[in-house]
Amino acid sequence: MATNGSHANGSAALSGPVPLWINGKEVTTETTFDVISPSTSEKLWSASGATPKEAHQAISAAATAFKTWRNTKPAAIRTILLKAADILEKRQGEAAEFMKKETGALDGFVGFNVHGTAENIRDVAGRISGIYGQIPSVQGDGQAAFIFKEPYGVILAIAPWNAPVILGVRSFLYAIAAGNTVVFKGSELSPRLFWFLGSIFHEAGLPAGVLNVLYHRPADAAEVTNTLIEAPEVRKVNFTGSTAVGSIIASKAGKELKPVLMELGGKASAIVCEDAEIENAAFQCALGSFLHAGQICMATERILVHHSIIDKFGEALKGAVEKVYAKEGEAPVLVAKATVEKNQKLLKDAVDKGAKVMYGDVGAKEESAYRIRPVIIQDVRKEMDIFYTESFGPSVSLISVQSDEEAIEIANDTDYGLSGAVFTESLGRGLKIARAVESGAVHINSMTVHDEAGLPHGGVKKSGWGRFNAEWGLDEFLRIKTVTYMM
Repeated sequence: MATNGSHANGSAALSGPVPLWINGKEVTTETTFDVISPSTSEKLWSASGATPKEAHQAISAAATAFKTWRNTKPAAIRTILLKAADILEKRQGEAAEFMKKETGALDGFVGFNVHGTAENIRDVAGRISGIYGQIPSVQGDGQAAFIFKEPYGVILAIAPWNAPVILGVRSFLYAIAAGNTVVFKGSELSPRLFWFLGSIFHEAGLPAGVLNVLYHRPADAAEVTNTLIEAPEVRKVNFTGSTAVGSIIASKAGKELKPVLMELGGKASAIVCEDAEIENAAFQCALGSFLHAGQICMATERILVHHSIIDKFGEALKGAVEKVYAKEGEAPVLVAKATVEKNQKLLKDAVDKGAKVMYGDVGAKEESAYRIRPVIIQDVRKEMDIFYTESFGPSVSLISVQSDEEAIEIANDTDYGLSGAVFTESLGRGLKIARAVESGAVHINSMTVHDEAGLPHGGVKKSGWGRFNAEWGLDEFLRIKTVTYMM
């Protein structure tokens, strides 16, 4: 069953299963799945589940829309994007409601998602008229050449649940702005929020088929995803999520000889030098470790502190944690029980092998299986699973180092390379360390969690490749064509 895609504050979507968006219309399916609140462990609503049938419909709609969208003038695209940013802010109450219910997010993180996304949209809207090619010099007399930047065609965009507004919009924003059309596949953990994103852009005037929004039952993941990647109309894939799933997506895309943009997991280190301003460093490390219960790919997982200040820093860090999650308050909510169990297992393994608990209670039991309180452990060594494994939860390791060189060596001793931080009062020293750390970004005197519209965002090593944001994000979805002309 399909209902008209016009917006009336979500009345159509709120009256039954969360619909998909295909060819500008809200589409409900016979296949549905339940969405559970991590905060209450109760059913929130049911959602339509895409099958290969809906995947093919979305691809067909995107391919048809591309024929005209690719020729749409920048001014027209800019008008739609600016309107979408305004509508997002106008409807931010809906975004907050859906994000809190589906992911357990707190007000501060919801605000970061909404306002950061609106800024991203406006930033891109202002850049698209600056997309241009070149007219280079050529060798032959009487010959000329033109270098064009052109959209790929249909893009498959896949985004996770943990920052669904900013990561969801990011996955299709740059592609659409560059003249591509998109089939967007969102996590089954936050389908109503992803429906909401489709609603905003259609209300803003995005033509039918330019953005199609799908989600599906977990059991259908492989079949639907393979259908989308294999489709000849799909010309590029971008994926944000875990390194394990990213490897599967990249392998399948590679088999189909399709380029990919990957933003994957992380194991970010924060290096605290002996000349650091301790109170600021402690608060930034606590925030970087425990914001959104650590469920951020850029979250701080290791804090590497010069041995001469580690005791003083440790006390400041414990006090800073209280500013993020007070002991007397409710424990942070994680979106999946499995992540709680993973953190508990990692912490127990570390303690059993000699790590010391500096803050928190490794064996604490909460009322809900979706909750776990922040824990800081010390004396972490390489033989402990947590040394290399991304926790993706509110667990962080505090490690003493003797020198900058040792800190850099530990920071680079990981398969990941997404973000990092350095705390020092010397800019020269900070830059030297930042240049030596193998990471897509390093932030001096601020937390590892940092993403803004005007800066490129992406990783190295198993944290992925390619970049989102600003002109770098637009270039990811433009291919180069050379045309020569004999005069």
